[in-house]
Amino acid sequence: MTATPTTRPSETPTQRPIPINGARLQADPAGALVWPERGVLVVADLHLEKGSSYHGGRARHPLPPYDSAATLDRLEAVLDLHRPETVICLGDSFHDRRADQRLSRAECARLAALTAAHRWIWIAGNHDPAPPGELGGEVHDEIVLGGLIFRHAADPDAPVSGEVSGHYHPKAAVRVRGRRVAARCFAGDGRRLILPAFGTYTGGLNVLAPALRGLLGTRFAAYLIGRKAVYTYSARALIPEARGLS
Repeated sequence: MTATPTTRPSETPTQRPIPINGARLQADPAGALVWPERGVLVVADLHLEKGSSYHGGRARHPLPPYDSAATLDRLEAVLDLHRPETVICLGDSFHDRRADQRLSRAECARLAALTAAHRWIWIAGNHDPAPPGELGGEVHDEIVLGGLIFRHAADPDAPVSGEVSGHYHPKAAVRVRGRRVAARCFAGDGRRLILPAFGTYTGGLNVLAPALRGLLGTRFAAYLIGRKAVYTYSARALIPEARGLS
């Protein structure tokens, strides 16, 4: 279910910037992060061609192979809205090492057009340690811009100061009018910010799960994605799930 809560004192649309290490960032309801002052737009975990990876071979539960087109539709829309100079994809942009070979010619052309229109940065992920260079863009393990460092997965051993990452596909659950509502979310504590997965077929990990809770301070906030807005919840307003993955 998509989160569309009624605004209350502890649940406010996050029109104000998300602070992290002095930067003022904006969460877009599409699941992208915008840094207006720098002309930067960030997305995480596109997982292009996840659907086709479940076809053939030993795949017992094939998925419809339409996720890449749907993800690109949403990506083009958010880029057209914000018109950034720089785009950063925080790793796992491709579901596996051969995902680019399964993209259709039309989808390859769409991606090439996007990388040509912006400074495009692919961050290497665990699913795609070597993103394909023929589609354009730069490939980095991580990159520093201003006071922020962009990497695929949060590094628990590194000093935390303005880290922006993906990998965990965070989501959160709350109670609204007596109903449980779950949605993808951004999760941040002012020092680090973890982005939701942008891909169409990506699941999520509850922010209260140990893997995520251990990365965030006790007073972190979850920015839940609704249909037309992003809603801010304090950590104490969130509810756990019986199962962290969905």
